[in-house]
Amino acid sequence: MRKIRVSSTLTVYHDGQFWVGVFERVEDGRYSACRVVFGAEPSSEEVLDLVCNGYNALRFTRPTTHEDTPRQAANPKRRQREASREMRRRGSSTKAQRALQEGREASARQRKADARDRREEEKRRRFEQRQKRRKEKRRGK
Repeated sequence: MRKIRVSSTLTVYHDGQFWVGVFERVEDGRYSACRVVFGAEPSSEEVLDLVCNGYNALRFTRPTTHEDTPRQAANPKRRQREASREMRRRGSSTKAQRALQEGREASARQRKADARDRREEEKRRRFEQRQKRRKEKRRGK
């Protein structure tokens, strides 16, 4: 039986205009992130509902390799102090921001490719209509 290691983190912060939550997930050494905009300050119940009921509907970025693993301190209070110190220093994870940016760029590339395909298809369809009209004209109909 194969064991799967999964670690998830939710960071809620105020970005100056909205309250934002950043989900970070490490699954079998693969890192992905998701950004959720709350708007107004979310209550504990809203956050809990999102984590319990809405987690499966979240759209995470494509998984990338996860190079560093957090070191485990034996004392839970020390871990809590280190986590709060890290959050004060950095805010949201830059790795999460990088993963979200890559996801946005990938979706933009996909949108452009889809639009290009639609334009080409429409161009081909119009050409075929013109050809059909020309043929009908030559037949005298």
